[in-house]
Amino acid sequence: MRYLLLLLSLLSLHVQAETYATDLHESVASIDVSVKDMYGREASGKVTITQFKPDGDGPFPIMILNHGRSVSNHGEPPRFRYTAQVRFFTSRGFAVFVPTRIGYGAMGTSFDPETSGNCVSPDYAPMAEAASKEILAVLDYAKQQPYVDPHRVLLVGQSVGGYTTTAAAAKNPDGLVAAINFAGGSGGDPDKHPGIPCQGQKLEEMYSHFGATTKVPMLWIYTQNDRFFNPDHSQAWHAAFVKAGGNAEYHLMPAFKENGHFLFAGGINIWSPVVAEFLGKMGFPAEPLTH
Repeated sequence: MRYLLLLLSLLSLHVQAETYATDLHESVASIDVSVKDMYGREASGKVTITQFKPDGDGPFPIMILNHGRSVSNHGEPPRFRYTAQVRFFTSRGFAVFVPTRIGYGAMGTSFDPETSGNCVSPDYAPMAEAASKEILAVLDYAKQQPYVDPHRVLLVGQSVGGYTTTAAAAKNPDGLVAAINFAGGSGGDPDKHPGIPCQGQKLEEMYSHFGATTKVPMLWIYTQNDRFFNPDHSQAWHAAFVKAGGNAEYHLMPAFKENGHFLFAGGINIWSPVVAEFLGKMGFPAEPLTH
């Protein structure tokens, strides 16, 4: 009897693990990408791609949604999905591709191409190069799907994903129309040094570097009480990006709960009007599509 209960329990867990959002036509694929870490070591790893699409055959504009980086546990979640946020974009006609990058999730290994070293002397450039290479590889994969429009691309990212989205946008891939950076940055720790990232001026230099080559408009969304990157830093990064030639709207949103860094995850009703307005200006549907 105990064996039967254990078996049923394991089967139940397996079913739960394999449950997909059928209304979003969720599916999973993977691609191999070779990247280098900050020490110059190169390795090939698998990028897991969770993909979603609206009903119908398309062609749908492409959106790549890029995740952040936990301070401590890079193995959770097993793969990134963001289904609540994805629904905002699929309702506006986007086919959404969510990569779980190398070093994260269930496919994560000891090889971490997005480490930036210690807080005293971090190096943020290798992270940007590795992650943006993966993002652009996912974009190449997305463009091969029969239901997409390869000439209408939106990049979106949160936290480290916002930083690496900006890095990818700076490479100006074919078809890119715009990009959105939610609370982008790196080197933050809300417990050890709240609001103050490790060597924030180095990130300012990186954003200046990105601004010099980025050709598409961007939307940057930060909050008053971001315990990873306070407004002094995000405003300085935006100023450096624009001064170097980048085009980015900066929105500093009011404080959100205990830590505004997580606005993207928990405050869809707050950021959705700002994002919808930006999408409309970029030629994408600002309101949900009706059938």
